[in-house]
Amino acid sequence: MLENPWIAALMALFLWWFSTGAILFVVRRADGDGPDGHVWASLLSMPVLFAGVVGLMMSLETAGAPGAWIGFVSALAIWGWIELSFLSGLVTGPRRAPCPAEASGWTRFSSAVGTILYHELLLLVALVALWGISQGAETQVAFWTFAVLFFARISAKLNLYLGVPRVNLEFIPGPLAHLPSYFRIRKINWLFPISITALSFATACWLERLVVTGEVGFSLLAALTALATLEHWLMVLPLPDAKLWRWMLPQPKPNTTTAD
Repeated sequence: MLENPWIAALMALFLWWFSTGAILFVVRRADGDGPDGHVWASLLSMPVLFAGVVGLMMSLETAGAPGAWIGFVSALAIWGWIELSFLSGLVTGPRRAPCPAEASGWTRFSSAVGTILYHELLLLVALVALWGISQGAETQVAFWTFAVLFFARISAKLNLYLGVPRVNLEFIPGPLAHLPSYFRIRKINWLFPISITALSFATACWLERLVVTGEVGFSLLAALTALATLEHWLMVLPLPDAKLWRWMLPQPKPNTTTAD
């Protein structure tokens, strides 16, 4: 069963939905727990990070489908904890203020980078570390999983900065309430078609490798990259994607600003 590519693709879809929902749930709960809620949320979830690191090391020496599955889930765990630390406001950037109304050009760009700089550097360090320890390993699915998430995130953030027709602000947590001021609502920007093309090409490459080798790791990576492509399209298409997780989240605390 673990080697069935269809099951792998469906499981990747479920893990994407579940892990996203779990992070949003923890962050929403922390929003209502006072100033220290987000700190405790990140600290108490550190076993997930440790489990991800242990699983990553195991996957490097585990061949076949088991190694691919362990590596995939471990990379999601590591990525998920880093994302939680960002959404909790613990690892963001030196700037925590809204974008100045008159800012444009380099001033606006540097201000936007300042809001997420530390977090992006942490992700980059993690990516380089995964690349280093994966060299010559039996299974490298963990590295490629993290790489797909990393480059898809960079692409998504740049598209939000440049402007897209649809921006969902419903799940923005309190510590990041200033971030939407750096987003733009506008017609499709010049980067969007490049992002879609690159992600679609990457998906096709994983599928080609899957057809040639039959290795389940390529099915997991293809599904994840396809989901990243879908997430980009959701910045354009008027689909109610928030409903996927809204039902499972606690009600926000009073005065929390949300928008569809």
